[in-house]
Amino acid sequence: MQPTLLLMALTLGAASLAQAHGDAHGTAPHVSAPGASAPTPFGRPGDAAKVSRTVAVAMHDTMRFSPASIEVRRGETVRFVVTNRGQVLHEMVLGTDADLRQHAALMRKFPEMEHDDPNMVHVKPGATGDLVWLFDQAGEFGFACLIPGHFEAGMTGKVVVK
Repeated sequence: MQPTLLLMALTLGAASLAQAHGDAHGTAPHVSAPGASAPTPFGRPGDAAKVSRTVAVAMHDTMRFSPASIEVRRGETVRFVVTNRGQVLHEMVLGTDADLRQHAALMRKFPEMEHDDPNMVHVKPGATGDLVWLFDQAGEFGFACLIPGHFEAGMTGKVVVK
């Protein structure tokens, strides 16, 4: 492939990835209508009217979540109230370990990539955001901050669905 065509293809590919992820780092709650998104191995967007439990999660500039481990029941719809106790932007993204690693690698490669998926919430310093999720599959899943450098520094946690 000629260098000019290769550069054009790479530029278009990066633009498509960025656009596919929508608007990024706002603080709006990530609550979706039931069935609005395809099920994932770790569940699907929950119905806010069917929340059975609220879990408070704090994010810190020490690159840690508190709590770092959360246990839920299969079929439970959980509202995560996520507070950024730090001075820099953080996010909480639910996913399988493989998905989180893959997404973190994309974020390192394209740090300006914007995304607004129902399995994540971006929270500015001192602010709070919500994430409502239905855990309809048993297993062990993860959550992480995928802002470049945060995941690599250990800003991860796990959700155990029994």
